[in-house]
This record gives sequence, structure tokens and C-alpha cells, in this order.
Amino acid sequence: MSNELNVFGGASKEQSLASVTAAMATTRQAQEVQAAMIVAKRFPRDQNLSAERILTECQRKTLAESALYAFPRGGSTVTGPSIRLAESLARNWGNIDSGYIVLEERANESVVMAYAWDLETNTRDSKVFNVPHKRDTKGGSVMLTDARDIYEMVANQAARRKRSCILAVIPGDVVDMALRQCEITLKSGNKVPIEERIGNMVERFAEFEVTPEQLRGFIGKNVEAFDENDLVKLASVYRSIKDGVVGSDYFLQKMRESGQEPPAENAEREPEDKPAPKSNSGSRKQKVSLDDL
Repeated sequence: MSNELNVFGGASKEQSLASVTAAMATTRQAQEVQAAMIVAKRFPRDQNLSAERILTECQRKTLAESALYAFPRGGSTVTGPSIRLAESLARNWGNIDSGYIVLEERANESVVMAYAWDLETNTRDSKVFNVPHKRDTKGGSVMLTDARDIYEMVANQAARRKRSCILAVIPGDVVDMALRQCEITLKSGNKVPIEERIGNMVERFAEFEVTPEQLRGFIGKNVEAFDENDLVKLASVYRSIKDGVVGSDYFLQKMRESGQEPPAENAEREPEDKPAPKSNSGSRKQKVSLDDL
């Protein structure tokens, strides 16, 4: 009979060591947050400089192309900032801590918390949610068993909640300013001919088995008559479908139903006296004024 003293009480050594390790990690994380808050208080953001940085970054074509996503609301299409734009806003606004934490791993799901924390004002928003370890396919739900598949599913779901948290702690007028600048960049900062961009957009939607006739019915005019506003709208819808945003299936269904209807009569052909679009190749980039804030 062993006379060894169990200093861990009723729990096993492995369980107790795991608890100690978790406690140490929590303490270290708390210390890091406290240090970050002290630094944020000592070096507060210059809001005008932060807004200038946001505007400058939104003039980048690559960011503007991924900055918008669309979702249905009340039978109409509404655009909003994408995950990429929200991350850019947090980075350039400054003193923002955001991310997600897996709180618990269960047999068939993970419990996750996404958060965004303004360390300067101590404004925080968080969302706790469950991520089932399954993927919905056309043939039904498929359970995920591979660790990498589960990680990617959790990261994808957490990124959407993180976006919502970031947008909750950044002033709404700053978000609107960034959206306007991204739209201006898409419309005026593109040197590729619009005919070529229309063709590229048709090819993109072909990935989802959407035909040019269905795009025509969705927009309400012939594909050849698409303008800059139409391309911006289609780009945001494409981003939503590709990222699997909630409600994006509505757009695919709407397009397939629209493809069965003829376009509007006034969109059958463009008026002959319509002036030719001005070339932007030699124009300077437009920029939203900070006076609009």
C-alpha cells in the first residue's frame, strides 16, 4: 500500500497540472491586456490622423474590391463592410484589440467567443456562439472529423462575428466614410476597360452556375449595358456568396428566377444620344473629405 500523499486532492495529477497551466495562461493574458491598456492611455489616437490613414488605405484598389458585401433586407439589396474592411478599420483606427477564443471543445461542436476591445475608451463588444463540426453540402450535412477542417470552420464563423464586434466599437460615421471612399475607388480608380471588367464579372458568377441571362434579369438591363454602379453591386453580391454570408443564397435564387424574365423595355438598348463615358486613365484619385464626417 502506497503512503504517497496526494497533494492534488481527488483530482489526478494530469488534470491538476492542466488546471495550473490554464490558470497561468489566463494570468499572463490578463497582464498583457493591462499593459496594452496602459500604453493606449499614454498614447491615445489622433482621430483626424486615424481617419486619414483609413481614407488612404481605402484608395487601394485591392482593398476596395474586397471591402463590400451584400445582404438582403426587406426585398432589397443592402451593402455593408466586409471582414477585410473591418480589420483594416481596426488596424488604422488604433488601440483596438480584436480576435476570437475557443472556450470549449465538445464532441460535435466548439464554443467560441469573438470580441473587439477599444483599449483607450474601454469599450468592448463580444459574442459567444456554438460552431457545429459539420459542413452543409448539396447532398446534406457532413460531419467534420479532421482537425484542420474543424479549425477552418471555426475560424470562418468567428471572423464574421469579429467583424460585427469591430463595427460595434468604431464610430459609425467613420465606417460610412470608409465605405464611400471604397465605392469611389471602385468607380473612378479602375484603368481596366469596363467591357473587360464586365466579362470578368460574368466569368466569376459562372463559378456558381449563374448565366449572363440571369445576371441580366437580376440587374434589369442587358449585360453589355452594365455601368460602374452595376459592377459595384455585383461585386458585393459575389463577395457575399463566395464568403457564405448569411442570406447569400437569396441572391442565387433571385438570379435564377430573374433569368426567366425578360429585361425591362427601357433597358433593352441604350439611348443613341447617351454621351460616351469619360476615361479615368488620366484622372486623379478622388477622395472623401474629412469635412463629411
